[in-house]
Amino acid sequence: MKKFTRNVIDGFRSSVAQPTAKPEHVSIVETLRPEQFQVAKTVRHGFPYQPTAVAFDPIQKILAVGTKRGSIRIIGRPGVDVHVRHETEAAVLQLQFLLNEGALVTATTDDSLHLWNYRQKRPEIVHSLKFARERLTCMHLPFQSKWLYVGTERGNIHVVNLEVFQLSGYIVNWNKAIELSRKTHPGPVVHLSDCPIDPSKLLIGYESGQVVVWDLKNRAAEVRYQAAEPLKSVCWHYEGKQFMCSHTDGSLTTWAVKQTSPKPVSTIFPHAKNNKDGKQEPCKPIQKVEWKSSKTGETFVVFSGGLTNDRAGRTPSITVINGKTTTVLEMEHNVVDFITLCENPWPSELAEPYALVVLLHNDLVVVDLHTQGYPCFENPYAMDLHESPVTCCSYIADCPADVIPAMYSVGARSQKRAGFSEKEWPIAGGDWGSKSCSYAEMIITGHADGSIKFWDASSVSLQVLYKLKTAKVFEKPRTRSIDGDEDPFAIQHISLCPESRLLCVAGATVHLILFKYCKQETYSEVPCLEIPIVYEVCESGDCSPEYEYPPRPTLQVASKQHNISSSGDSSDKKFLSQNHNRRKAGASLDYFVPIHVRGGAQKKAPGYQADLVCLTPWVDGEPPSQISAVTINSSYGLISYGNESGLVIIDYIQKTCLLNMGTPELYGDADPYQRVPRSPKRAESSNAKEEERSKSPSSSDQELRNPRIKIKAEKEFQLIILETDNDKLDGSFSRSRSSSISSLDNISSEAITCLAFADSYTRKSDTQTCPTLWVGTSLGSIIQVILSIPSTTEARQTSSVVVSPSDCWYSIVSPGVVEDHCTIFRLKGSILAMSFLDCNGALIPYAYESWRDANREGKKLERTPTKSLMNNRMSPTNSGEQWGDRQFVAFASEKVARVVALPSQNCVYKQIITEASFVIKADIVQYKDSVCLVCYVATGHISIFSLPSLRQLLYIDFLPLVDLSFQTRKTGIVDPMLSIWGQQIFVNEDTDQIARTFCFTNFGHGMYLCSPSEIQKFTISLDFCKDLQELLGELYVACDMPEPPKQSFFKGLFGGAVSQFDREELFGDSSGKGSRSVAKHIPGPTTQLDALNMRAGTLAGEVNRTKMLLVERGQKLGDLEDKSGKMMTEAEAFSTVAHKVMLKYKDKKWYQL
Repeated sequence: MKKFTRNVIDGFRSSVAQPTAKPEHVSIVETLRPEQFQVAKTVRHGFPYQPTAVAFDPIQKILAVGTKRGSIRIIGRPGVDVHVRHETEAAVLQLQFLLNEGALVTATTDDSLHLWNYRQKRPEIVHSLKFARERLTCMHLPFQSKWLYVGTERGNIHVVNLEVFQLSGYIVNWNKAIELSRKTHPGPVVHLSDCPIDPSKLLIGYESGQVVVWDLKNRAAEVRYQAAEPLKSVCWHYEGKQFMCSHTDGSLTTWAVKQTSPKPVSTIFPHAKNNKDGKQEPCKPIQKVEWKSSKTGETFVVFSGGLTNDRAGRTPSITVINGKTTTVLEMEHNVVDFITLCENPWPSELAEPYALVVLLHNDLVVVDLHTQGYPCFENPYAMDLHESPVTCCSYIADCPADVIPAMYSVGARSQKRAGFSEKEWPIAGGDWGSKSCSYAEMIITGHADGSIKFWDASSVSLQVLYKLKTAKVFEKPRTRSIDGDEDPFAIQHISLCPESRLLCVAGATVHLILFKYCKQETYSEVPCLEIPIVYEVCESGDCSPEYEYPPRPTLQVASKQHNISSSGDSSDKKFLSQNHNRRKAGASLDYFVPIHVRGGAQKKAPGYQADLVCLTPWVDGEPPSQISAVTINSSYGLISYGNESGLVIIDYIQKTCLLNMGTPELYGDADPYQRVPRSPKRAESSNAKEEERSKSPSSSDQELRNPRIKIKAEKEFQLIILETDNDKLDGSFSRSRSSSISSLDNISSEAITCLAFADSYTRKSDTQTCPTLWVGTSLGSIIQVILSIPSTTEARQTSSVVVSPSDCWYSIVSPGVVEDHCTIFRLKGSILAMSFLDCNGALIPYAYESWRDANREGKKLERTPTKSLMNNRMSPTNSGEQWGDRQFVAFASEKVARVVALPSQNCVYKQIITEASFVIKADIVQYKDSVCLVCYVATGHISIFSLPSLRQLLYIDFLPLVDLSFQTRKTGIVDPMLSIWGQQIFVNEDTDQIARTFCFTNFGHGMYLCSPSEIQKFTISLDFCKDLQELLGELYVACDMPEPPKQSFFKGLFGGAVSQFDREELFGDSSGKGSRSVAKHIPGPTTQLDALNMRAGTLAGEVNRTKMLLVERGQKLGDLEDKSGKMMTEAEAFSTVAHKVMLKYKDKKWYQL
């Protein structure tokens, strides 16, 4: 019976056609492991944002700049640059170097002192001292001393021992420093300094104008002075007999140490002028003054401020009075602080000033004091990064080796700067690292004024290579900006093909420029295309039967006749309105272009030269939405870009528009959304129109409504949703994140967010790849556009490229039957990144054409093999059923990541990146001969996944999003009610701007704009973190102190020699210990570790000592035992001998002895 049943079943099986088994996906061995990753910040470039203080070590020749956010930048020679930060992020009040000691003291606004050790490549805090009762205002460290004077807001002066970083018992109270007859408080201490020839004399300056010379030995005030105006700063003459004060009324007063008169020796107003009435005009305060002398006998008086009120507000300045010559150095920004660099560090000798370091609010200027005219040194650092605000960035870590020299060659010719000092840069301390990177790195920054800067970011340095001004392509606008808020030429997107050196940039006026690199100067006209990207869902009453959507140029018109010259005359506008702007018969749309390309042939300098400009006109007075994605492919000769309205494809070889289509039209009839009008108008209540609106369109109407479709067939679309039931699609999640979007069916706009050209498969039955454009949208859709490109170079110049959106690519087997489906992939959240992998999981490189010098004859164009090589490598045969999937495509959205196998279109791997938050930036990069997906999440974490398996390798807290809030247009974070996840988030425009300046690249490198004037580089590579110490330069280099000045016999005889002063005896143990309630000592991490090691060493020593004592005791006990045994043996021997003697003489008489 069983045999009969089996035979019957086998007969049924043989009679029914069995489906062939699909080839199973072969697992790929991935080499990336979590232990290969480590996230760390590496180097910071740019100008320190919001600087507050500056200090210089004349022996080590290094400079330190403190900022309002608690950061410190220590710089030496070019390539020696270190950034550190206080944990509390309190603003830096003052910096003080311990000369030639490799240490730095900082005072911060949280009333703390910190001692930094920069003898190591990464400076660390050794000690901290937190003041509890008084606020710090200033500090002073005498030359070659370990005792630091600290002034407070209450007017008291404390002394700190830098070796142990504790307060001394010595204190100068304000009530003892002032005169007894004074009834008011003198104010905070604004200045402290010791006399150059008598260190026991401390000069104390109070804000009210009270100046006191305090005798440290006698603990009493020696001389008191009272200025008529509030005090700003004080400085000594090197002889120690006079000092100069600057005041709030713009005056400089000179006082003698030993004087009987209560008035100053001299009072001058350097910039005061008399008005028409003969009265002196008021002047601005002189913030700081320095008084130096040279060997020639001339004196240098340098001060900031002091100009008259009519000029001070417009012209920040530094004034240099050299003898009888007064020179005013006008500065571009407000002066924060300045330091005079001198050859002699000894305060009691001629200083011999040679340079002046001026810290401005947005720049660092160094002036040459030895050259006539006081020219500036050319700054070798990347301090002009923020010359115009940075709006977008691009980071290339594996650019071709010839790109950087090419940029430098044209940049050096175009940026010849004259008027700088010919002497070497004076800040030349430190030493370079012992190792350098083996590959070239380049950073490209786009700016608000339309300029683009190329930077050499190899290793740990940043040097400008080339600057490109895109605004020169256009005529000067009548107004600075279109909307009054943003520069019309601000760069928003940068797309560079390094191999072909093609550069494509998108600007704020919804314009796009293609630049080609050329070594020679050329003279030609710049062609311009005006392409209105219009798609707006209108009510049926506002549309004619012929056009369902607002009209735009047809594909044929856009590709053949839409090459408009840059003159922008009325004939062009007439052409636009007559040919492709018809909404109804006799009606036209009003087009307006806010910027115009310069007409006629233009002279183009060597470097990047404009080759094509695409403008997006305003339609009916409404500006177009900003360009949201740009990509270029030099092998195809195509550019694609899109915004909230639609997609554009440009053939830059033939200078034509191939496709200009609204985003909903890319779906065809497979659009899953019900589009709502952006600006709903009043509907006409006509029954006839209502009936017409409810009718289903016929085939002829369908052809009229979409003139691109030439195939009359029943279309069948396949919508692949790459989500499970548990991970349900949320249509409300989009880049807009607007609370007005309430459901999947009500969608007002869908932006193009990601574009990628690739040779890939579009249908399941494909056996060979073809050129395609993959389009990702803000609603999570991925749509394919198929490209038909001529195969030969000659045909490419003459024949047109055929662009076929997915809704019109069909292969008809019989009338009315469609062979295959057009596939649309959908994910949750806006599409951020996509990339293609081969069957082995390796990243497929994009096709490109190598750059060639067009002026050189006889050199053939070098093309990279695109289709033939890839097909041979990935698909040895054309039989798809035999070999299965030959390609993977990886998608990353704001919420999830998916890997789809091609051509089967099966989702083989899926991963949820974040549930409660969203991804700001995602990219697919190469790392260690493998591929991984790197994401920066809004929670501040970095998440890394291996590809193609999407296995999570790392999830680590990196950077809070609030730290990047300076780029937001609104104040920080929106209200929680606007969040669709129930938590506070940034608005769309803010996160988009952050994403434009946040970059991931190959080799595990990345960068972001950490402040409006600084770029922070980071890495996710463990190997690079290990090599970082060798890449960084040395801040501290062992140097010999200059010889002390020789004491002159006559100076000693007449009292001009420097007196000796033992501070240890005065401030040491004899003065007692400082009060713990005034300041609390906080050891640094290194000190705590050393103390722990010391305790551990002490404990280990005690254990070893006890062990040794026990061993010694054991040895002694062993010796004692041996001695006892020996004594016992000797006693037994003695007993035996005694017994024998007794037996011998036992029976003998006495007379027998």
